[in-house]
Amino acid sequence: MPRDIPDFSHETLALSQGAQRVVGVDEVGRGPLAGPVTAAAVRLDPARIPAGLRDSKQLTAARREALFPEIMASAEVSIAHATVEEIDTLNILRASHLAMERAIAGLTADYVLIDGNLIPRGLVIPATAIIKGDAKCLSIAAASIVAKVTRDRIMVDLAQHYPGYGWAENAGYPTKLHLVALLILGVTPYHRRSFRPVHNILYQENSVSS
Repeated sequence: MPRDIPDFSHETLALSQGAQRVVGVDEVGRGPLAGPVTAAAVRLDPARIPAGLRDSKQLTAARREALFPEIMASAEVSIAHATVEEIDTLNILRASHLAMERAIAGLTADYVLIDGNLIPRGLVIPATAIIKGDAKCLSIAAASIVAKVTRDRIMVDLAQHYPGYGWAENAGYPTKLHLVALLILGVTPYHRRSFRPVHNILYQENSVSS
């Protein structure tokens, strides 16, 4: 079955209806046990769209890294995060939307195309939510690449400070190595305490020590 190839039709529709600055938004990092959630907002120049934009999950790490500077050089880009503390306080969905809102606020936009089925409640700009938008919409695809590359780099850096969890390879996702390391090495300040595997380890530790 052929993969979806994103196009510029959603942006074109918004522009035809009077929008002048259409921005695509995506986030990455809802599933990991550690690290921030990262969002990117991208306004593409229709005359300078990098070739080969796809949903970041459909691209190799090398291809994402190659496209990243092309996007940064040819488009308006804003990157933002929600911290581990915000994830634990708000919940992961609200924190993801907060990161999106922050990324959008970094650009001047009058219409937003958002990956997913929900529009962040704090967004006051007209918007459309597009399910699987990163596979359908070029601006969202570009945002997905920027967010993924940025967050992966953050996790590689954190891996240098907290070795043993495999973050440079697993980006904080719950791989077998990561889960075993959690049991052996314990919970770091960058682990999401509201996520069940981390919460369970902390609960067990408290039960043993009490």
